[in-house]
Amino acid sequence: MAKAATATLETDRLIDRELSWLDFNSRVLELAEDPDVPLLERVKFCSIYSSNLDEFFMVRVAGLMGQIASGLASPAANGRAQETLSEIRRVVAELTARQAKLWRSELRPQLEENGIVIARVDDLHAAELEELQELYERQIYPVLTPLAVGPGQPFPYISGLTLSLALFVRDPDTGEERFARVKVPELLPRFLQIGDRAVYVAVEHVIAHFLPSLFPKMEIAECAAFRVTRNADLEVSDEADDLLEALELELRRRRFGEVVRVEVADPMSDRMRARLLGGLDAGRDELYPVGGLLDLAALRELAAIDRPELKDEPWRAVTQPRIADFDSAAEFFEEIGRGDILVHHPYESFATSFEAFVRGAATDPDVLGLKTTVYRTSDETPLVPALVEASEEGKQSVCLVELKARFDEHRNIEWSRALERSGVHVVYGFSNLKIHAKATLIVRREGDGLRRYVHVGTGNYHALNARVYEDFGLFTADPEIAADIADLFNYVTGFGRPRRFRKLLVAPFALRSRLIDEIRAVAQTAAAGKKASIRLKVNALSDRAIIEELYEASEAGVQIDIVNRGVCSLRPGVPGLSENIRVRSVLGRYLEHSRIFLFENGKRSTYMIGSADLMPRNLDHRLEVVVPIEDSRAQQRISAVFDALLADNSQAWELQADGTWTRQRPKKDERPKPAQTTLMRSARARFRRRAAPSRQDR
Repeated sequence: MAKAATATLETDRLIDRELSWLDFNSRVLELAEDPDVPLLERVKFCSIYSSNLDEFFMVRVAGLMGQIASGLASPAANGRAQETLSEIRRVVAELTARQAKLWRSELRPQLEENGIVIARVDDLHAAELEELQELYERQIYPVLTPLAVGPGQPFPYISGLTLSLALFVRDPDTGEERFARVKVPELLPRFLQIGDRAVYVAVEHVIAHFLPSLFPKMEIAECAAFRVTRNADLEVSDEADDLLEALELELRRRRFGEVVRVEVADPMSDRMRARLLGGLDAGRDELYPVGGLLDLAALRELAAIDRPELKDEPWRAVTQPRIADFDSAAEFFEEIGRGDILVHHPYESFATSFEAFVRGAATDPDVLGLKTTVYRTSDETPLVPALVEASEEGKQSVCLVELKARFDEHRNIEWSRALERSGVHVVYGFSNLKIHAKATLIVRREGDGLRRYVHVGTGNYHALNARVYEDFGLFTADPEIAADIADLFNYVTGFGRPRRFRKLLVAPFALRSRLIDEIRAVAQTAAAGKKASIRLKVNALSDRAIIEELYEASEAGVQIDIVNRGVCSLRPGVPGLSENIRVRSVLGRYLEHSRIFLFENGKRSTYMIGSADLMPRNLDHRLEVVVPIEDSRAQQRISAVFDALLADNSQAWELQADGTWTRQRPKKDERPKPAQTTLMRSARARFRRRAAPSRQDR
């Protein structure tokens, strides 16, 4: 089909992935700036913005820099990477200035108005200064190590994401001056509470105040804070014979990754900046001045202060009504056998659904086997104890552990070793394919046969995340879905090529092609003049093939609504290209994390949920599972969730054709309709109605 002149160039068709991610983080910062958000929640979003940006530099910026340094890409590709890096630098400088101003001019003063004082040492009373000195001498001074640079003293190694003080120290007798570095100990709180009132002092300010104790009889000519970010992306060879051993080696190497960012306190002199960059072997393009405190990710400590009146009203997840009154695992399995059960976290409890499911598998004498995947988990999860107990009871107990889950590698190595010591069969998957699927299979003896029960989720089996991540989980005893999950586990643990799956859509085998088939079928229906629509909910959309199919469907007349939390390379609303596509992002107290695919094709409707975002890495380099939702009640619930997200006029942003995002606000005389609040109310109402359910309702 012919395209409009405005959509002929690639830049007109696609938004740069990295810049789109920065737009997402800008929306997080906008929540920190929102006066309608409770104060400590604003502080939390300010912290999240910083931790997000750290990971972006460690992985995405590091990747661009590596691409340029390798010289393997074409000159055109290198040119685009260099252009993207320059734009990233410009945008990050603007966002950093915004965040620093927000902290200095709004959040810190408002915290003080509410009795939470972030003070400098010079602001303290005499009694508080005395307490601070005692604290310094007892808990801080013993763990400090000043490192000076001079003859026989090379420039020290600076580990990533650690806060340091850079110093010029002068001998007043000889005039000799040396550069020195003092590392802020990582295990100390960033903000030290002083006195009976809620007064907090940044630990680097405390160390700076008492520097004479580290350099006796010397003059401190200059002192400024700095922080280094290093490349933290892992590269595990496809030829690795022992994946666990290879990953442990890469984790050790991660500490010594190339420098990708050097943050410095803005008052730092040009001479000190040059000394730092020279010692770190970094360029001026890696230098990022910050006007105020460095590492505002540490604000999470302040956000955790127990002041309920400065936070969102607590939400206590309800139990999914169909499983609310069970006394035994057998009743849970029986209810799943009656029909699929859909749970929606954090509105519905993870503890009384998935955790009860795996605990039941461990204790039910009729359960013969338990197989599951671990991508990210937590110390609170009952999953690991359930696997151990199942193994001790002689049940087949299998766990697919994804060692390469970014920044959770150490934790997953520890889990895997603990499980192996307990007799659980642990499988690490493949060096070149991440296991990102979230699936659990239980085999149970019933009568003279066996029956399989399955859970497929959109989120990790992580008890803490389940309280703040929005996700769906499906419990089913559907024989074809259960057989597909069993085949999937056998593929990963055994040796062979996967069969054609009956109902599951599985990456990297056929997920992209099956989704494209669905999009094309809807487009054909629309071209024939019949009602056709597509609704997608993902965390990221950057796959070129999927985007082009959505453009074609739009031109065929398909109405397409996309709820996309983060990266979106699709450009909506372009005449002759995507004028029937609407993209919005919803951010709030919970992280929108579920992936949903809904295709209305005339009288036929297809509903699916799964673990995959629409990105090349997910579709080509990860083991992902998407499962159909065939129960009509579950389909209605998913439609209601979409309706709430698309009606949100408080915590939603719309993507414009020019790539900018516009915050949605209630119109005059229109009440606010935040989707997450709507869904909390709906969950509570469903739970209350369970008092006298009919069999049909159940």
